[in-house]
Amino acid sequence: MRIHCLQHATFDGPAYLPAWASDRGHVFTPVLVPASEALPAPEDFDALIVMGGPMSLRDELLHPWIRQERKLVAQTMAADKPVFGICLGAQLMAQILGAPVTPGPHPEIGWFPVQTTPEARESWLDGCLPERFRSFFWHEETFDIPAGAIQIARSTAYENQGFVWGRHLALQFHLEVTPEWAAMLVARDAAQLIEHPFIQRAEDILGQSGVLARENNTMMAGLLDRWAAGANPDDADGSA
Repeated sequence: MRIHCLQHATFDGPAYLPAWASDRGHVFTPVLVPASEALPAPEDFDALIVMGGPMSLRDELLHPWIRQERKLVAQTMAADKPVFGICLGAQLMAQILGAPVTPGPHPEIGWFPVQTTPEARESWLDGCLPERFRSFFWHEETFDIPAGAIQIARSTAYENQGFVWGRHLALQFHLEVTPEWAAMLVARDAAQLIEHPFIQRAEDILGQSGVLARENNTMMAGLLDRWAAGANPDDADGSA
């Protein structure tokens, strides 16, 4: 399978994803969108992953490439090729499907519990994610669940943490996290780690990253295997 991965900053890279792709024999092609003169077309790949980034979709005037990326993701979804959005990518998918993307009441940074919904366990995701687990967050914007999509996860800080729409998947949290990537973010954005109920201290983030990243990567591998196999859109409401 040919998988293209849209990246929005050099430091917000795909982390564990290339290792998974290599293990499965997939061709994994990263694309740094802001630096690209031209984006690929849907016929250039079989599946698309859209990563996170520090920018906001509200900053389209500062980042004019957002418009072209939105067009590509919309075309890919319309072509029914699997799309997987993470963090900013999930927000972009929600926006394409007509749901609001808004600033949240506060950031959510660190390792926090995620609860999957009963609806997730009745969708094509069944068995990919446990009912409760801890994952890695670094965001302060959120999305509504698009009409026809299935809400699949929530946390104490934010009600909407992911959805499926047909064969397409959107997650606000980072199952692709590695200890090295978490350490890089902590060092780069240390000023954001203020005292707050939903912001962990640097030592708490780094102290948990070894064990939890391995657990998250195992979940991500199973989820990606299911997603890449092309889940049947008829298994979810609002198929693409």
